[in-house]
Amino acid sequence: MQPAQGAAVPPDPDAPHILVVDDDRRLCGLLARLLRESGFMVSTAHDAAEARAKLAMLTVDLLVLDVMMPGESGLDLTQALRRDGDLPILLLTAMDGAEDRIAGLETGADDYLTKPFEPRELLARVKSILRRSVPRAAAAAPAFAGGLQGVTLRFGPWSFDLGRQELRRHGEIVHLTQGEATLLGVLAAAPNRPISRDELADRAQIRGGDRAVDVQIVRLRRKIEDDPRNPRHIHTLRGAGYALRTDG
Repeated sequence: MQPAQGAAVPPDPDAPHILVVDDDRRLCGLLARLLRESGFMVSTAHDAAEARAKLAMLTVDLLVLDVMMPGESGLDLTQALRRDGDLPILLLTAMDGAEDRIAGLETGADDYLTKPFEPRELLARVKSILRRSVPRAAAAAPAFAGGLQGVTLRFGPWSFDLGRQELRRHGEIVHLTQGEATLLGVLAAAPNRPISRDELADRAQIRGGDRAVDVQIVRLRRKIEDDPRNPRHIHTLRGAGYALRTDG
């Protein structure tokens, strides 16, 4: 694969964040460069263990994952990630048989691309997956943000501008995906009040039932909680849903 020609696009803090995982360091670097030049935020990893570590620290909108890696394969990692959430995954592989493609999709991958591939095709697949995963939340944002211009909620070291859906920590902007911003906006519009999963799903336009809401909450906690397993800000209230706490 040869990188696309053209000037690099300046990084956009609101751009989707893509994690590229490939044990071929040269190809991994080329993919990262291609995606950055196309305006995406990009992180890289070279095996499943490194990918897991970065997923635990970062909020990622899409995983571009090589199938054939030493140790835990891309298929095994995809299957494990699917048990815990719905992070979009594009698999890359040199195996182009029908059974191989089916195996990849059956593990829960969103798409499957065989090597070698054209850069434009990779970008088209990436953009298609992101369009399917992001627009629901983007369309929902105006429903509650329009009447909250200039309103800022503070909790711990965080401040959240409800109108702009902009999160800051100690004054520094922190990247949120559109889905995360929409969900946080719903919670922040009613601080300290429990909001049921059904209401969150409806107002944040999250499809997939209670489990999908829980997955989105996990992703948001990874972004704002020092210890996501013992959250200080986004509390689970048994039988009532979730609440954003501002009092400690």
